Amino acid sequence: MRLDVMVTDPAESEPHVPALGAALLEGAPKSIGFRVCTGPAGHPFCLVTD
Repeated sequence: MRLDVMVTDPAESEPHVPALGAALLEGAPKSIGFRVCTGPAGHPFCLVTD
């Protein structure tokens, strides 16, 4: 299972990911509507807009 986290703007939310113990997934595409991240245990999740 993968978790999607709804945000207003993925690019604006991106800098907060490391502060929460997560990381952006290396090599994952960046688009206007989403960012792929991994949690502290390595499980993927996405920052997404509507």
